[in-house]
Order: sequence, then C-alpha cells, then structure tokens
Amino acid sequence: MAQEIERKYLVKNDSFKGKAVKAVRIIQGYLSSVPERTVRVRIKGDKGFLTIKGIGNESGASRYEWEEQIPTAEAEELLKICEPGVIDKTRYLIEHAEHIFEVDEFYASNEGLTVAEVELTDEAQAVDKPDWLGEEVTGDVKYYNSMLMKQPYTQW
Repeated sequence: MAQEIERKYLVKNDSFKGKAVKAVRIIQGYLSSVPERTVRVRIKGDKGFLTIKGIGNESGASRYEWEEQIPTAEAEELLKICEPGVIDKTRYLIEHAEHIFEVDEFYASNEGLTVAEVELTDEAQAVDKPDWLGEEVTGDVKYYNSMLMKQPYTQW
C-alpha cells in the first residue's frame, strides 16, 4: 500500500506566485467523500485522474493513497455523476530548500482560501518553511478538499 505523508499550511500572502516553477488548473469532484475512503475524479490541465484515499492516521499527516491516470474524456463523464460540489483551483509548484510545495489557490465557493502542502518521507522530517507559509492545519478536516466541497470556505 502506498502511504502519503504530508503537512498542510495556510498561505499568508501571494508572494509565492513569483517563485512558482509551474501552475496548472485543477477541477475535481468526489464519487465518495466518506473519510474512510474518498474517491476523487480530477482533471489536472489536460489529464484525467482517479484517486482513492483512506482515512488518515491520528496526526492526519499520513494516509493510504492510490492514483491512476485515466482518459480525460472518462474523467469528464465521471465528474457528471460526482457528489454535489466541485473544487476549482490552480496548483502552483514551488521549490524551497529540499522540498516542493504544492500551493492551491481556490476559486468559486472557496475563493479566498490558499493552502500549501509538502510531501515528506516520514512524519518527523523537518520542514524549512518559506516566509509566505502560515499556520499549520495538518489533520484539520475542514481543509480537506472533500470537506471544502460540502462546506465551502466562503460559508465559514
């Protein structure tokens, strides 16, 4: 089983944009959003993906993840049968120290929310935080995309 280990942070300002090595638009929906097994359909740029995630551990930093690329046309069809609510965001990739931060700037019903994630090799790995990184929200379920679909940021 593949384990994903990551930390999630709020982003204080948009100064990260000047440091981005890549940016891509992402549209995603959920076939299942129950915490024990989220099933996500995503169109990332011009590619489709199907992802299954298991429930997180106690800290929220580690959980099972399986992802496969699927034809974009199939992803578009699957999005039509997803649960209500869609996530629309741009993902920026920023290299900092030994890490690559994935910064998601949300739109539509999650407008105003920007979060950064960094993948780690183990939970104890140190993170050299860039100055635009804010409060850590690892394990706070309200920041999970599957929850933002149900309870958007603009309704908090």
